[in-house]
Amino acid sequence: MAPLGCDYSATERGWVAMASVDSVDPVVDAARAVPLASAQAYQEAVDQLRAAAAAYYSGPDLDMDDATYDGVMARVAATEAAHPEWKDARSPTETVGAGGGVGGDIVHSEPMLSLDNVFGEEALRKWAARLDKVIGHPAGGYTVEPKIDGLAIAARYAGGELTLVATRGDGRAGEDVTGQARRAAGLPARLREPVTLEVRGEVFMTDADFATANALRTGHGEPAFAHPRSAAAGTLRAQDRAYDAPLSFLAYAVHGLDGGDGEPMPHSAAMALIEELGVATTAGSPAGMPVCATIDEVVTAVQALTAARGTLGFGVDGAVIKADQPADRAAAGSSSRAPRWGIAYKYPADTRTTTLLRIEVQVGRTGVITPVAVLDPVQISGVIVTSATLHNFDDLVRRNVRAGDTVFVRRAGDVIPEVTGAQLDLRPADSVPFEPPTHCPRCGGDIDRAQKRWRCTRGRACGAHESLAYYAARTSVDIEGLGDKIIDAVVKAGLVTDPADLYDLDVPALAALERLGEVSATKLVANIQASKAQPLSRVLTGLGVRMTGRSMSRRLARHFGTMDALLAATVEDLQRVEGVGPERAVTIAAELVELTPVIRKLADRGLAMTEPDATVHDVPPEGAALLPLQRPDGTPMTVVVTGSVPGLTRDEGNEAVERLGGRSSGSVSKKTDLVVVGDGAGSKADKAAQLGIRVMPAADFAALIHEIQNPAL
Repeated sequence: MAPLGCDYSATERGWVAMASVDSVDPVVDAARAVPLASAQAYQEAVDQLRAAAAAYYSGPDLDMDDATYDGVMARVAATEAAHPEWKDARSPTETVGAGGGVGGDIVHSEPMLSLDNVFGEEALRKWAARLDKVIGHPAGGYTVEPKIDGLAIAARYAGGELTLVATRGDGRAGEDVTGQARRAAGLPARLREPVTLEVRGEVFMTDADFATANALRTGHGEPAFAHPRSAAAGTLRAQDRAYDAPLSFLAYAVHGLDGGDGEPMPHSAAMALIEELGVATTAGSPAGMPVCATIDEVVTAVQALTAARGTLGFGVDGAVIKADQPADRAAAGSSSRAPRWGIAYKYPADTRTTTLLRIEVQVGRTGVITPVAVLDPVQISGVIVTSATLHNFDDLVRRNVRAGDTVFVRRAGDVIPEVTGAQLDLRPADSVPFEPPTHCPRCGGDIDRAQKRWRCTRGRACGAHESLAYYAARTSVDIEGLGDKIIDAVVKAGLVTDPADLYDLDVPALAALERLGEVSATKLVANIQASKAQPLSRVLTGLGVRMTGRSMSRRLARHFGTMDALLAATVEDLQRVEGVGPERAVTIAAELVELTPVIRKLADRGLAMTEPDATVHDVPPEGAALLPLQRPDGTPMTVVVTGSVPGLTRDEGNEAVERLGGRSSGSVSKKTDLVVVGDGAGSKADKAAQLGIRVMPAADFAALIHEIQNPAL
């Protein structure tokens, strides 16, 4: 079979050498990497890279982040160029996948090679010039594709039927993952025509896949996946999980396909053809695959992909540039590890330095204990970062950071800030290592250290007081009489560990507590039972779902209507709610999975958990009566309530806006439709007047609410 398209792994991490030893002009990290000082330091670096790659390929955790790996790799390559006599035959610059690939029983029809890397426009142009020199003329066009961090596979079709899927492995042979790979979206079990060929590409997780996978994983009592790539790799190899995490596939190469005349096809044409057969490709992804005539056009395409990377719905850590014409690829050839006709342009991690002020320990709702770095504020990718995760206490030791250090901080996946290490030569002389807690910082209980993520042995009971107080608050389910002292008493007596346990309390049990007689106990039990009638929005508020507050809880409740509908919502469903973006949607989905046991207990105890007027977010059918705060087209007006409204608290005023069909907001802008002005109104009323926005006196607003609630009066 003649190779067509790019045959590389833009993937199993992109951990490949920055320079091919067979290349004419090696390029390592823009040629600025400093060689290591001794043969021993070089050997230690090689061992470190191989160990990190092995951990990456075979396990769920990363021993080294991408930026650190690339930096060490660059120095290894630079050292080999300066001291060839030191070179180790096992060097990651010589092996596919940096020597970390796991082989298998399935021998590939042709080796699955890696790609060399370049960093920056200058290095990219040097690669293109070198390619022109090797083939003896300007390349006849290039393609530009997204570099996806997943697991490279080869999928064989016979007569149009998917018969075998193997991982890249060590480049020569891989593992049989046919059963698991069949579930990957984009890799059909049957092609639209009965052809025989082999497709190569990436199995990975989209942002939505990753959120769903973590929701499933944590819902089955397992720790969350740390990284989409490791999640995809683990899922592809999993044999006996109780759940099926979603996977996706994009093809970047095909073997055994021609244009009908026996001649190999341009890569762009081959991708178009297999997409017609039903296979998802990088060309058909949101990133697209521009075909460029010159290196100037390539640079422009790479810049466009860079600008769009946060909107694609899946992680992209670079671009892959390939010669499009098969004759150019044949003339360029390959080294033992990488083709000369293709290159990976890797995005540098946006890493900044700042001072680590102190290390704090946080205890989560389920008792998970996590170290967190408190930082001198630093701007990363346009966001001011003041704290960053240190993941777990083992990771803290490995990263070797201390209070007072100058540390490197980046936003992992362009979202979550993390500390990747310290600048040790700037470490203060009086610094001391961080001492992990010996007991739970919140309740003083024992710590379970059996897993990397330490946990208070009391679990949810550890934070019972805080969660119960929040649940019972007036703005939540409003249980009058359930104050701090009573909460302390019922928790100490072992009667309550979560909000659902409140509904099991009876008068004798409460009356037996100190300072709580039968009369008070009877009244409290009645108040607790009465809270069962609270709407879904109040229950959501009381549960304290992260990245939601009272306003967002109301939006979610009115959008989905019932708790069951909300629990069944996907990440995409959640993003249809106003104000819920991808990051918030992922967090809410994961929180709901974590809270599901408590929610089920609440349902079993009779809480309705439904929302009145839950269809206000929908445009009403033609001819239906509009609510007072809906526009003529049925969409909600944006309303700001400032000052006091007779008979209503501030939060009740915002709730009333939504019951009347509007959307409450806390700030006045040109997009505001109405400002309700009551006693004590300040600058918001002034701004409304300046912008010419319609103003309604608070008394009129209160009368409007009364009219809607009492239509017969």
